[in-house]
Amino acid sequence: MTQVRVRPRRLSPEEVRERLGRPDAMVEAKILDRIDEHFRRFIAHSPFLSLATADAAGRADCSPRGDYPGFVKVLDEHTLAMPDRPGNKIADSFRNLAENDGVGLCFLIPGVREMLRVNGSAYVTDEPDVLARMHTEGREAVLALVIEVEQAYFHCGRALVRSRLWDPASQALADEMPSAGELITSQLGWDVEPKVVDEGLEDAYHSLY
Repeated sequence: MTQVRVRPRRLSPEEVRERLGRPDAMVEAKILDRIDEHFRRFIAHSPFLSLATADAAGRADCSPRGDYPGFVKVLDEHTLAMPDRPGNKIADSFRNLAENDGVGLCFLIPGVREMLRVNGSAYVTDEPDVLARMHTEGREAVLALVIEVEQAYFHCGRALVRSRLWDPASQALADEMPSAGELITSQLGWDVEPKVVDEGLEDAYHSLY
């Protein structure tokens, strides 16, 4: 028996706005077109962000980025630079940026409820002066992402409060998940002990620093 795909009803932008209402004037006023001193300090303390891109057709991708606090550099009040650290080499973000230079970033600081959102455009560079600022413990960045800031603002902490992301008790949820080795061997059909894969991953993670 063929299962019929059921898609939930799609709302129009007008219907969505009618349901949500209008944002307060203060909410709209907090959106700046530059990196001020408060945003600069937040970025200097942030060890993690998510990077959103999309290709020419609008197919979206969201990529995690992390390093020591302050790994993203403020070049000036309208420009950020982020190193490209070793990853899976699929380069989804770079491929998207070649077609569509729009980006969205969401910065997090462990223990802080509020987030910093930055929207704008971006491109890849190998400019030596920029890469020199990405140098960390003997490791050099081969490429960097330059972000030209169009919007920057603090996002309220409701999502982090509801998710209890920084609550140590929430880490117990990890015990409910299979290990990375178990996931990989199952999805790829490998005839390998998951423990071997897990140990290899741990060695790879430790080699990053």
